[in-house]
Amino acid sequence: MITYPDNVTCLADYIENVLKTFADRPAYTALGQTLTFSEIDSKSSALARYFVHEAKLTPGTKVAIQLPNLIQNPIAVYAALRAGLVVVNTNPLYTEREMKHQFTDSGAKALVILGDLLPKFTNIQSETGISTVITTSATELLNPSTAPALDGTVSLSKAIEIGSELPPFTRPTMALDELAMLQYTGGTTGVSKGAALSHKNVLANCIQMLERIGEGFKDGEEVLVCPLPLYHIYAFTVGMMALFAKGTQIILIPNPRDIDGFIQTLKPHKISAFMGINTLFVGLGRHPEFSKLDFSRLHLTMSGGTALTQAAVSIWRDVTGNTITEGYGLSETAPVVSFNIPGKEEIGTVGHELDDTEVALLDSSDTPVAEGESGQIAVRGPQVMMGYWNRDDETAKVMTKEGFFKTGDIGIRTESGAIKIVDRLKDMIIVSGFNVYPNEIEDVLTSHPSVMEAAVVGKPDDKTGERVCAFITVSAEVSTDDIIAHCKKQLTNYKIPKSITVLEELPKSTVGKILRRELRSA
Repeated sequence: MITYPDNVTCLADYIENVLKTFADRPAYTALGQTLTFSEIDSKSSALARYFVHEAKLTPGTKVAIQLPNLIQNPIAVYAALRAGLVVVNTNPLYTEREMKHQFTDSGAKALVILGDLLPKFTNIQSETGISTVITTSATELLNPSTAPALDGTVSLSKAIEIGSELPPFTRPTMALDELAMLQYTGGTTGVSKGAALSHKNVLANCIQMLERIGEGFKDGEEVLVCPLPLYHIYAFTVGMMALFAKGTQIILIPNPRDIDGFIQTLKPHKISAFMGINTLFVGLGRHPEFSKLDFSRLHLTMSGGTALTQAAVSIWRDVTGNTITEGYGLSETAPVVSFNIPGKEEIGTVGHELDDTEVALLDSSDTPVAEGESGQIAVRGPQVMMGYWNRDDETAKVMTKEGFFKTGDIGIRTESGAIKIVDRLKDMIIVSGFNVYPNEIEDVLTSHPSVMEAAVVGKPDDKTGERVCAFITVSAEVSTDDIIAHCKKQLTNYKIPKSITVLEELPKSTVGKILRRELRSA
């Protein structure tokens, strides 16, 4: 059983304890600027007072936060939670249609937004319930004069300035089982749904992750690189909530696609922890300048969000000397379900389930499968969401009568009991009655020295029902015949791609996940 701190009744208590404990330590670094925990404390406290006294936002009001990886992001998130508000994480790359859906579906009344995105928002504002709009620029904390100044909005620096002159407020008593945030799913299977996460969901997952990471992660000594977006649940909980609680300095990377700039940002720092996904591990590992960095303190590299390839593991280990520790999670589980023990990784698996977490593997009738068989991963634990926001029908589809959340992912247990992700249930390809899992084929493809990335999808076939089609990016010229020959050495016949298409770039989501669905119609 995990133990909750006695003096914590909500995430605001948790955050305030951390800010006071590590007051003089550097907390966040971005764009060449570093703020201490004390500075984050004062700015988020002032913004919380602005929310309450000036904007007149009442407890439980939804505030959408649409920011990239800037220090303004944690300031806004911590302020909202300290004011008793509900955080609605919003992707800055959303279109007007996506913004409108999320703002109206969540019922958001306030928005903290990057000024560059305001034109899109103003086009749809009248169709939303948002009346309080706080804007910021990338460099506003360094130079407040760069803050956007538009009618009907207030800049973040001005809101903080106003809030700093306002009196403290008494935060209403909150319970751990109350709503803390809405985390919208990627919408890969239809309209994006808001996973309703309670204070307990997020706090439990923080405690679970810190237990699993262990005492090797030292209070007040660590430097974490966070190139994954904070609006994504993985970076939000594991970075901005869990590792933050260890007094960690978190280096935010606003644009990880700029590999040259990314590496330049890291040069002054002795990094000790890193969170990423395949595309980042491979892109950095193959860059000649990356190997020149100081990795002497790097002891924890975390992967989650998409299946880790063996190629990424090898490249990263060769360059940094560090093994990637893989975990598994979803928006609906706040997010982490399982995680390898650092230093005792079972490569190719996502480790064992976290403390207080049960994982069952189910067949199509929600019955546990026999030992050694694969099944749909179902999760029960304190991190499992309250449900989908205003979507009881969708919630009912994913919850079993025993209270397990059905993930839509297929998994299998290894002999040690670790969980191995086979694939997404909906991505499985059926060739002549045989189940084919894209992840397996992608792993074989990326083990070829010339293949950088791979995506495999099924397409209709008159003879076999579906056929395997592969899409790859390459680092050197290579023939498709060579790739097919490579596959034939490692895959049985029905798994071998019937077509291989070389692309300049694979379609990806904003967090770097390869979008197989876009390739099915290619």
